[in-house]
Amino acid sequence: MSNKFACHPGDPAPWTFCTARCWATCFYLLGMASLLVVATPLTAQLVETLPPLDGPHPPSNFQQMWRGFDPRSEPLEMETLHEWEEDGIALRIVRFRIGVFKGVPASLAAIYGFPKAAAESGQKIPGLLQIHGGGQYADYKACLANAKRGYATLSIAWAGRISAPNYRVGPNEVRLFWEDKTDDPNYKLTTDWGAIDGYHAPSRNPKNNFPGIAPAEWTLDPVDSPRNSPWFLCALAARRGLTFLEQQPEVDPARLGVYGHSMGGKLTVMTSVDERVKAAAPSCGGISDRDNASPLFRQTIGDDVSLKQVRCPIVFLSPANDFHGRIGDLPAATREIASDQWRVTCSAHHNHQDTAEFSVATLLWFDQFLKKEFDMPQTPVGKLQLKTSDGIPVFSVQPDPSKPFDSIDLFYTQQAKTDETRFDRDLTMNRHWHHVKPTKSKSGWSAPLPVSTIDQPLWVLANVNYPLDHTVAGAGYYYGAYSAESFNLSSLLQTATPQQLKQAGVKPGFVPSHLIEDFKGDWQKEWFSYRPENWPVTTHKLFDERYHAPQGATLSMKVRTDNPNQLVVLIDHYAAVVDLDQVDAWQTVELSLADFKNFENESLTQWKGSKTLKLSDAEHLKSSERGSRERRVVGRRWQGPAPEFRDLRWKRPPPSND
Repeated sequence: MSNKFACHPGDPAPWTFCTARCWATCFYLLGMASLLVVATPLTAQLVETLPPLDGPHPPSNFQQMWRGFDPRSEPLEMETLHEWEEDGIALRIVRFRIGVFKGVPASLAAIYGFPKAAAESGQKIPGLLQIHGGGQYADYKACLANAKRGYATLSIAWAGRISAPNYRVGPNEVRLFWEDKTDDPNYKLTTDWGAIDGYHAPSRNPKNNFPGIAPAEWTLDPVDSPRNSPWFLCALAARRGLTFLEQQPEVDPARLGVYGHSMGGKLTVMTSVDERVKAAAPSCGGISDRDNASPLFRQTIGDDVSLKQVRCPIVFLSPANDFHGRIGDLPAATREIASDQWRVTCSAHHNHQDTAEFSVATLLWFDQFLKKEFDMPQTPVGKLQLKTSDGIPVFSVQPDPSKPFDSIDLFYTQQAKTDETRFDRDLTMNRHWHHVKPTKSKSGWSAPLPVSTIDQPLWVLANVNYPLDHTVAGAGYYYGAYSAESFNLSSLLQTATPQQLKQAGVKPGFVPSHLIEDFKGDWQKEWFSYRPENWPVTTHKLFDERYHAPQGATLSMKVRTDNPNQLVVLIDHYAAVVDLDQVDAWQTVELSLADFKNFENESLTQWKGSKTLKLSDAEHLKSSERGSRERRVVGRRWQGPAPEFRDLRWKRPPPSND
C-alpha cells in the first residue's frame, strides 16, 4: 500500500521527500496541531545517512568507505506509485528512501514483482535484486519472468528510467521530474537523488563524471572521496534495496540474491559485499575496473577491492570479447573473492551480450543456492602444456565426471595482451578465437593448439555444454525473453606469456591462409550470432593475421539459394549487396574494395584493419556523423531456406604481363 503520508498523484515527491515548498503547503493544510504531532519523527529522519568526514581526510580503503553505514537503520517509507497484475503475478512501481545526504532525503524508484499465490498462501520465497546497466531501465519483464519461476524481484531504477505498462519513464520523463514539471501529462515520479547526483546517461549535472571522485556542488564530500562516486552511491542504494526485499511479507530474508549487467555487473559485485546476499551473478562487469588514474579510486572503488569482500557463491558471466568485463581479468577475480563457490561461463566471440545457454547460468545459480533445486557441475579443470615433443602446445580439460555433458569445445587466441586495459578496446572486442575439437585421452579431453607466433601471448579455455532436464525460460541481459535447453560452464582462462612460450620451445605451426572459411565440419564455432534462430553469422577472422588479405586481393565465395534473394556481405560498417538470381545452383561471388559502401556511399579503401565480416540478408548502415541517428537499409528479408556457402577466400590478382 502507499505511504499514508504520500502526496497526491502528480506531486513531485512523497511526504517524506518533499521540497521546502511542498513542506509549507502540507503544513498549511494539516494545521499547527498536526505539525506538532509529526515534527519530532520527521526531524529524526533527517539525520545524515553517512557520518561526516574525519577532518579533511577522505576514506582511503573499503572499511573506511562503508564505515557508519547501516542499510537497515533508516525507515523505508515505501510508497506504491502504480500496481497491476499479469498472469497471476503482482507487479508494482514502488519508491522508498535511500537515505539523507547534505540534509536532503533521496529516494529510489523500482519495480517489484512476486507470484500472488505465494503471498496468499503465506509461503516465503527467495528474493532477487536486479540492477540495470548504463543507458538501461528498471524493467518489469525481469520481475515477471522471475516471479513465474517462484522468485520475488526488485528491479531498481538507479538512473531513474522505468519500463512498465502504463508507467514508462524514459530520459525525457526523467528530465521532466528534474525540472518539477508536474503539470506535464508525461510527468511521473521516479528516483530522486536529492542534493547529490547518482543518475547516469544522462547525469542530472552535465559535468558529472559518473565514476569520478572529485568534489562538486552535487557530491557528498568537499574533497576527493570515494563517497562522491555514483558507483558508491548506487551500491548504497542497492543495499537499501536488499532491506526492501527482506521486509516484504512474501520474501524469505535468508534467501536473497543479486544480479546485474554491465554497469549493473560492477554494482552487483559492490552490493554482494553485504552479508545478506547469498548468491550473486554479475554479467559483463565487476572484474576489470582496476586501472583508474586515481590511486584513491583504485583502493576504494576498484573492482578488486569489493571482490576481496565477496563471501557468497558467485557465477561470472564473462563473454570472451567483452569490453567492460575483460576475460583477461577473470582469473584474478576468482582468486580475489573470499568464496570458494564460483563458476564462470564465457561465450567465445561475444561482446556484451549472450545467447540462452550462457545467460541461463544466472537462473540455475539462484536455483541452486536460494532454492536447493539444482546442482551445478564443478568447474571444468583445464591444463595448458607448453613443453611437448613437437613444439605444439596441448590443452586438456577434465569436466565434472559426475555429470553427463553434450559437447566440449576448446577456444584459443593469440590476439591478447598480458596487461590489457580499457584502452585496448579494439583488441578486446574483435579478437578471433580459434576452435579445436578435443579428443578423449588419459588426461581427459585434449587437443593441440598450433600457434602463429611465439611473440604474442596464448590464451585458451574450454566450454562444456550440459543438457537441462527441462526448458528454462528467463529475461536476458536486455530483458529479451529466452528459453534454454542446455547450459555452458567454462574452464578458467589459461594463459602463457611470450617468454613462457619461448622457454618451453614452442614452435609456430600455423601459417597464413588465403582460405578464410570452407564451411565444413564445425565451421560455425568460429562464427557467431546473437540470434542463432536466424541464419546470418559474423566472424572476427579478418582481424586475425592468419587471414589477412594479400595485396590487391578480392573477396570470393560460392553461394547457393533456393529462391532469388540478396546477400549482404558486411565488413565493419561497409556493405556489399549481391543479387542471387541463380536459383538452386552455385553462384560465384567476387567482391572488390569498391563494392563495399558505407552509409555515406563511400567505398572501403583497404582490407587491412578489418575487424568483422558478416554474411546477412539485410543490414542497417548508420551515419558516421556524431550524434546522428540516420540509418539506411541495404538488402531485404530473406525468402526460403538459409543459403549454403562454400570456399570463402582471398583471391589473388592475376599476374601482371609487364
